Amino acid sequence: MKTTERQKSDLIAQWAFDTRPILGRFHLWLQDVEVDWVRGDRPEHAHRTLSFMDGPMERLSTMTAAITALGTQLFGRFGEARGMDKVGINRVKKDADAISAYVMSESLWYATRLLPENHAIMVCLGEGLMPKAGESPEMGSNPQLGFGRVYARPQVAQWLDARVSRLLNDPSFGWDGFYAETKEAGLTIWGAAIDTLENTSRFAKGKKTGPMTVLHLFNQPLNITMPYEGYIGNLLLPKEVIETAAEQAVLIDYHTPRDKVLAAIKATWPGIRNEHIHVWTLRGQSRITRLQGLWDQWQSLGVHLVEDGWLPPSGIPAFTDSGTYAPAFLIGTWEDEDGATHLFFCDGYAASAEAMQAASLAPSLGFESSLAVFSSKFKLSYDKERFVMRLDPAAENFAERMAELFGAPLEPERLESYRDMIREARAANLDLDKRCIRADEFFPEKRWDVLALCGYMQPDPYTGAPGVEKLEENVYRVTTHLATPRGAKNIHLTLRFMEGLADSRLIFNPLINRFLYGEDFRQRAVKISDSGRLRNELQTVCSEALEHVGARVIRVIFDRIAEEVMPSAQQVLLLEVLRWYKEHHPIWFDWLEIVPPSEA
Repeated sequence: MKTTERQKSDLIAQWAFDTRPILGRFHLWLQDVEVDWVRGDRPEHAHRTLSFMDGPMERLSTMTAAITALGTQLFGRFGEARGMDKVGINRVKKDADAISAYVMSESLWYATRLLPENHAIMVCLGEGLMPKAGESPEMGSNPQLGFGRVYARPQVAQWLDARVSRLLNDPSFGWDGFYAETKEAGLTIWGAAIDTLENTSRFAKGKKTGPMTVLHLFNQPLNITMPYEGYIGNLLLPKEVIETAAEQAVLIDYHTPRDKVLAAIKATWPGIRNEHIHVWTLRGQSRITRLQGLWDQWQSLGVHLVEDGWLPPSGIPAFTDSGTYAPAFLIGTWEDEDGATHLFFCDGYAASAEAMQAASLAPSLGFESSLAVFSSKFKLSYDKERFVMRLDPAAENFAERMAELFGAPLEPERLESYRDMIREARAANLDLDKRCIRADEFFPEKRWDVLALCGYMQPDPYTGAPGVEKLEENVYRVTTHLATPRGAKNIHLTLRFMEGLADSRLIFNPLINRFLYGEDFRQRAVKISDSGRLRNELQTVCSEALEHVGARVIRVIFDRIAEEVMPSAQQVLLLEVLRWYKEHHPIWFDWLEIVPPSEA
């Protein structure tokens, strides 16, 4: 159906009107909107909603993903880590994460001014809480939007913040108490799982594929009870494979021997060649201990393990060093030029937020997910990890059971670290007693809905989506992908910077970053909104240095900020900035307590 000029004008006008709070915040002008239908019945009107949200909120959420991708790509120091040492790379990554987290947070804040009065968005899972494979603990957490961040109208946000604080600090309250009180209050919470900058290392090093922003919104909160990030084994297979195996009384989940999985695949698509079965799994030196056994299984079966540079149907080379979420969009079959059937699916493990996000795509993309909770240590193979996290850390035979898994006794310190990981997972309300878990386990009500949004900074091999494209001076085209169980579409938004890039860089940067890189905070006009902005940015940039005292007060403990996270000169400047605001605007900053270095 060809779009008329009138329909095109109406579409742009509708988007501009609905997303004006975010466009105004970042001084952007919407020039064009293009909608490509990917899946589902194409509606008569391109602006018809696909999600559980109304039209304005769906468009505001989509604009949030788009502007986060745009701002991060242009102002997040893309490619500046090339040739740097480990410390330099880490600082570039943290600056990029800070930009992406800030832009998404600001966009969500402005978007939620239009939420119904009894609604809130609550972040339940976020990426960046822990160092990843190949990183070291002193690097600290990356700037992120993590558990408990609430976006809603002021009265709703304050009420919900108090319950989140109690959930974190009162063991007797628990998830049941939290959820019951929100229901009794007539409050609707939309849960969120967020990765503001997926593939941060690739972004920092200037790789030409992969960096993206991921925002999943659900029609209910996830039943997570505290900040949590770990690793989760995941097997994502087309639904047809699971159903075929079930008809033969075969259980297919993460712990099924892979020869049985292959048999189910070949029963589903008779005649498919083993080399045409493409298994995507994380690769690399740091994953050998955990995944070598899995790789060996697939390779012994003659199945193709996807390698860096392999060309999927998009023609954009794949990569396997990171990025466990995006490959889920390619799961399924296709035919090559000779009419031969090819199958692609995912196996291995992912960080918890990415694993849950990918699993929640299952109803939209027609696959089944099977998840197994792992530890955060890369010392055991994938098939033994499931036994570790299901152990009772208080059991008398804990040390003995661990010795059996490792083949030798563990030192007390290592034993305690594993106990802590199990306790943290249980405290976060993960069900460790089940053989495997699925996306349903994360929701208090088993009937749930999802709006999955991706904003692409660089091209994506698995969907073929382009990254941020410069059309002319100060004008850029950003592609977002929107997926729900009812359909999917690519939305291309053309945006003009009204202030030019130099001034826009300040608009898109957190205040803390601006001050740390030279802007004089004493000469800048202070607004009451600076209080909320700095409070929000501290929670994003240096969460490991914060203590929450009661429902309002945040204590900043400078001894907890590592040199690798923030250079000492910048720490001195941050201390000066916070003291200045506290001294000159004590009422606005009555929530702030400062603990200088060596006084913790």
